[in-house]
Amino acid sequence: MIDHDRLFKELLSNFFFEFIELFFPEVMGYLDPNCITFLNLEVFTDVTSGERYETDILAQVKL
Repeated sequence: MIDHDRLFKELLSNFFFEFIELFFPEVMGYLDPNCITFLNLEVFTDVTSGERYETDILAQVKL
């Protein structure tokens, strides 16, 4: 069985700036391609509904 989720995360983390350039070209001018950090799982709660959410992949970039 192929783990598509893991493969997509791997592709996105390896080709992050190419992904942004292809789908959000206007954003590329604001990003520093030399400063990127992929953060571990982040958990946050929707204050109004109390629902808990987790991120799959989170990139910290310098503007």
